[in-house]
Amino acid sequence: MSKKGNCLDNSPTENFFGRMKTEMWYGHENEYKNSNELIKAIHEYMWYYNNIRIVTKLKMSPIEYKTHLNN
Repeated sequence: MSKKGNCLDNSPTENFFGRMKTEMWYGHENEYKNSNELIKAIHEYMWYYNNIRIVTKLKMSPIEYKTHLNN
């Protein structure tokens, strides 16, 4: 077993899933006809989140920020 985790370890993941549920699930539950449509929508959201969506703190998308750091 691994050591006991703390809330700081889970913070980025919890933040992402909370934001994803707020932006694409709450109020849109009936838009997905089956699990395959939901899975496809999640993959599209993850691509959007990483490549297009601007993070206010970074002033760019996560992929742009990663590219910027590697240069």
